[in-house]
Amino acid sequence: MSETEQLGTRGTESPESALPARRLSELAEQAVRCTTDCCGAGTTVSDGSTERPAAATHPDLAALVSVQLRSGEGPIPAAVEGGETVKSGDLLCEERWPEYRAMALDAGVRSSVTIPFRRAGMTVTLSLYSFRPGTLQDAPHGPARALGDLATTCLVRDRSYRAALTEIDQLGAAMRTRPVVDQACGIAMHVLGCDADAAFAVLRRISQGTNRKLSDVASAIVDKRGQGVEQELMSLAD
Repeated sequence: MSETEQLGTRGTESPESALPARRLSELAEQAVRCTTDCCGAGTTVSDGSTERPAAATHPDLAALVSVQLRSGEGPIPAAVEGGETVKSGDLLCEERWPEYRAMALDAGVRSSVTIPFRRAGMTVTLSLYSFRPGTLQDAPHGPARALGDLATTCLVRDRSYRAALTEIDQLGAAMRTRPVVDQACGIAMHVLGCDADAAFAVLRRISQGTNRKLSDVASAIVDKRGQGVEQELMSLAD
């Protein structure tokens, strides 16, 4: 099974989940190649957000991953919750997770093992599948574990990098809007006869009361040179 299907929340992939999905896809494909008797793999990542990127090496296995994420039942949810490897040596004898069991057997899967990897509030799961019962017992101690460890480390690093970029963007936006906010505060200080802290508090109350960004409120005050907003400023200063 070599075809890769990437899964995003509700079958779509947002820009935020695109990179994790690629990492997961690579992990699934590499794990299959280095695991004896493995016919395919599925991977997921969860970090408390609404996005649940996932990947699988075959559409049938993608559906198997999806049903677990949707229902909250199966080896993947169990591994995420317990933090331990979840094995099913022969699905014909499996009494847990009836929906998962039926779908797996329909796809020809007889055994599976799901390995969780936890780092910095993130949990990655690697599920390996086999057409034969009683296999994959040594998979949690083989190359697949090393691949999962590496992929999880990379995903945590990617998340930290994206967070740093977001913070830089926010700081840049704040620096760009600071001059106009300072000007608006100066106008408010003149109109109200107050200090800078009180003027800023008034601008903030206007922003919250009108559901507008502080920078937009400040721009409007500066554009009008305070005219037309004097009454509003005075009322909020009381």
